[in-house]
Amino acid sequence: MTQRPKAKNGEIARDSFHMRQPSRDRFTYGRHDPVLMSQAAKLSGLKAVLHRAGKRLGDRSRGFVLVIQRRIETAIPFWLLLFGIAAAVRVGSAAGPSRTANDHVQLFMFYGLIALAPIAGYRIAMAAFPSNLLPEPTGIRLAFYGRWRRLDPLAARAHPAFGPFGFMASLLLGMLLNVPVRSFEFLLAVPAVSQHGPAWATTIFHMMAFDVIAMNFLYAACFVAALRSIPLFPRMLLLAWSMDLLLQVAIAYRVSDAPHLPAPIAAALGELLSGNVTKVLISMAIWIPYLLLSERVNVTYRSRVAAD
Repeated sequence: MTQRPKAKNGEIARDSFHMRQPSRDRFTYGRHDPVLMSQAAKLSGLKAVLHRAGKRLGDRSRGFVLVIQRRIETAIPFWLLLFGIAAAVRVGSAAGPSRTANDHVQLFMFYGLIALAPIAGYRIAMAAFPSNLLPEPTGIRLAFYGRWRRLDPLAARAHPAFGPFGFMASLLLGMLLNVPVRSFEFLLAVPAVSQHGPAWATTIFHMMAFDVIAMNFLYAACFVAALRSIPLFPRMLLLAWSMDLLLQVAIAYRVSDAPHLPAPIAAALGELLSGNVTKVLISMAIWIPYLLLSERVNVTYRSRVAAD
């Protein structure tokens, strides 16, 4: 067996070193690969398009929020007139025994409270959260996800992401539209029943009316808190969602205890309540991650930015 002759001056070591070194072409080839360069150019173009779209959305959302701030007081009389006419038509067209004047007063009292509840929530919240208020962030932190750096209130207001604009404007619109949608859904789904009706019918009417009154008030107050950039807004909205779910459960238990409840009515009411629960859960699934992770929400309502 022949032995390999010894190399001089460390030739074997140098050869081994060069064998272990990766080819420089393996690092430089990707820089000049036309396919990779094309993909990088497309990605850069996509980022530019998304940036322009985000800026355009932000500009439009600012205009939308300003329009809401200017027109909402003007819309209140139209809301009262429209809902009043719809309620009168509902009471006049409802089948049942002849009603006395007291019956009509009682029915219109409930419909009036439904119409006035969002106005009361809006006005009370506007008085509680004036526009010149500079609120401090809440002392107890509930949103723990992520690493954040605290901003003082003035620095937060000077940040480009401050304010209920961008995607937050969609949440503002959703809370505002929830009031008429829920109110007219009540008019269509729940018959106008006086105190002389069956116990199960009056129970459904009273419980569903209370649900609409309470939630109209809460969502209107949440709308103002979001509009005025109040740090309590995320917690207020979470409270409103929780109250909404609890009221659906309370209605189900209360109505199920009413005597002589017809099976078809129970089935229809169950579908209505299940639909309400589903809508609330979908809203929570969509908006809770946004409320936790959005830079705009954290700057506007928590006075903090990402620490990275």
